[in-house]
Amino acid sequence: MIATFVGLAVVIGALGIAAATQSNETGRSATSPTTPAAAGLERASATTTTTQPRRGNGQAVTFAFGGDVHFEGRLRSLLDSNPTGMLSPISPALSQADVAMVNLETAIGERGSPVPKNFNFRAPARAFEALRAAGVDVVTMANNHGVDYGPVGLQDTLAAKAATPLGVVGIGANAAQAYTPWTTNVRGQRITVFGASDVIDDALIGSWTATDTQGGIASTKTLNQARLIDAVRVARPNTDTLAVYLHWGAEGTDCPTPRQEELAHSLVGAGADIVVGSHTHRVMTAGRLGPALVDYGLGNFVFYNESGPSGVTGVLNVTATGRDIDSYTWKPARIQGSIPHLLTGPDADRDIAGFNTRRACTNLLP
Repeated sequence: MIATFVGLAVVIGALGIAAATQSNETGRSATSPTTPAAAGLERASATTTTTQPRRGNGQAVTFAFGGDVHFEGRLRSLLDSNPTGMLSPISPALSQADVAMVNLETAIGERGSPVPKNFNFRAPARAFEALRAAGVDVVTMANNHGVDYGPVGLQDTLAAKAATPLGVVGIGANAAQAYTPWTTNVRGQRITVFGASDVIDDALIGSWTATDTQGGIASTKTLNQARLIDAVRVARPNTDTLAVYLHWGAEGTDCPTPRQEELAHSLVGAGADIVVGSHTHRVMTAGRLGPALVDYGLGNFVFYNESGPSGVTGVLNVTATGRDIDSYTWKPARIQGSIPHLLTGPDADRDIAGFNTRRACTNLLP
């Protein structure tokens, strides 16, 4: 069962000047389906905004967002034996969207030494191949595992990024690269996607954060939040739909922290239309923050821990026409054998009910 929410979009102004971006000019096929509505769970508004340029050229674009992905444990053997087929159980939920995105929570490469910390993740470059085969278009690597294997591991990651057609955001050889968004064009609609992390071990903030002279990840820690906000403002006038994927929140929690709510407000104020994120290992909830759509926690997605709440997952579908969020849908799933599988029937109904109930502890509206 799928829950779909439709609401009134609100017109707000745009700020900024033209930005340099990564680009993919093709996008998905124009025949990609839009998100279906579930009977009894649809909330419709009487009108929506039609004034240009808020709705761009008027063509709806569908997004699919999944949570944390790595290739540890059993996943590594699956990646070695069947990279293009290992994610087939969840592939339809991703490939049917115009733009599909996940958080890739691992260094990419075989070299480097593990940084002293509790967990270190890495995978070979064919991880990109597995994600592309599943229908993923862009990943963020701005998280607390992107530089797990130090400067040499970062070199390998950046080399793999340069070699893959998969969009990769949130990591770079310097700040200019790390804070540069991925862009694509879907049926004439200009799409812009940023990635950044609000979670870095305190001892690693200095060595992991991308600066003008140092490679690393895009961060919103300390003064770096202003760099992301400025990048969003600069990109705003030259895009129709702008999304930001964050690594944020407190592990094991079901409700957003005050910091998450503050950051969501700042990004929406700067011009973001969609703000989503992961890190807490829990599915939280999504809803409307003014004219924008915010999801505070997408949970684990392709992950070796599938016990209890860690195995609860799903795909967030969002349909946007320019800056108007036409609808959003939570498709619940369970991680089985480290791979997400969509739920149906009463099991899906229960997950959707919990998803909606958790909105009560947020600053979001349906």
